[in-house]
Amino acid sequence: MEKELIKKRFEFLAPLLNERQLRLYVAAEALVLGRGGISVTSQATGISRPTITMGCKELLDETTKEASAKSSAVRVRKKGGGRKRTIEVDETLRSDLEGLIEPVTRGDPESPLRWTAKSVRNLSDELKKMGHKTSHRMVAELLHAMDYSLQANRKTAEGGTHPDRNAQFEHIHGKVKEFQSCNQPVISVDTKKKERVGDFKNGGRELRPKGNPEKVRVYDFEIPELGKVAPYGIYDQTRNTGWVNVGTDHDTATFAVESIRKWWITMGREAYPKAARLLITADGGGSNGARVRLWKIELQKFANETGLVISVCHFPPGTSKWNKIEHRLFSFISQNWRGKPLVSHEVIVNLIASTKTRTGLTVKCELDTNKYPKGIKVSDKELRQVNIVRDEFHGEWNYAIRPQSA
Repeated sequence: MEKELIKKRFEFLAPLLNERQLRLYVAAEALVLGRGGISVTSQATGISRPTITMGCKELLDETTKEASAKSSAVRVRKKGGGRKRTIEVDETLRSDLEGLIEPVTRGDPESPLRWTAKSVRNLSDELKKMGHKTSHRMVAELLHAMDYSLQANRKTAEGGTHPDRNAQFEHIHGKVKEFQSCNQPVISVDTKKKERVGDFKNGGRELRPKGNPEKVRVYDFEIPELGKVAPYGIYDQTRNTGWVNVGTDHDTATFAVESIRKWWITMGREAYPKAARLLITADGGGSNGARVRLWKIELQKFANETGLVISVCHFPPGTSKWNKIEHRLFSFISQNWRGKPLVSHEVIVNLIASTKTRTGLTVKCELDTNKYPKGIKVSDKELRQVNIVRDEFHGEWNYAIRPQSA
């Protein structure tokens, strides 16, 4: 029945249409029929299938172009029409959001999110409580537009800056150059971070067979029989060599000076056979701090034993990262043992001793199992017996301890 109707319509219209119009008309009939329409139309009109197929394609292309032209030519709404963005209608949304993110700088110490994780959902909930109509997606878009992003803490603040900080740096630099020009030893000393001994996770990665990482403990509870170690380092600034004394007891001034003594006996004395003076650059705090009385008492003993004049320059408070040993020795030790669990004292000593660099750094290491009790008091009388000569410039930071006469 459908074929007969198509045939009759075709016979009426065929004399009135040109070749292209006839092709498009037949294509329209085929498209209306849907699946199998081309075959039915071809049989009813006698027009070949390729011609009808070409007409269908042509008709569809023309229809798409026409629709696109109409949509671009006819404006649906006036410019600026439609619902306004929330940020345009709600004048206080932006300022209230900033107040939640930075309660201290925005002068709102009672902010509900002062001590809470500032996720977009928490921010959205608090803004709703304040009467704003918003969502977590809108908050995320608004934060992006305000140039906020997720950021971690960055270590930049060094605490209070001493007014003579730079002058002390220059003083230390001058002292180092003076000693080096006379071929006198210059060492940088400090205690590396204490490390737990055992099969604990150690930061970093190392090459392993795929899918076979080294297994370590889930929890970092100290193993009593192994305890911790305190690596005390001595870095020779002239010869680019290091000595590390791995202590198993407390990090005290006695331990610090004993580490220097071992360096002198093992490495320093041979390297500087004509040395009469020794310059030590150290942090302002810790076991070798500028205020530690026991540090000066032990240095006096060391000076008496060796006959060396011990000069000391301390870095100002909050500037320990500028101490040479930090980035010339300790940083390379950390790189060398990254990803390796420090399972025993032997492993720690071997990893430290095997530390090398392309610039020629070599390191020697030794385990120190001696006891260094804490809490040793030094009286004023004992301190006055130290043969100390303080520099005119910040004598509390810069001083020399001379050997006592027999």
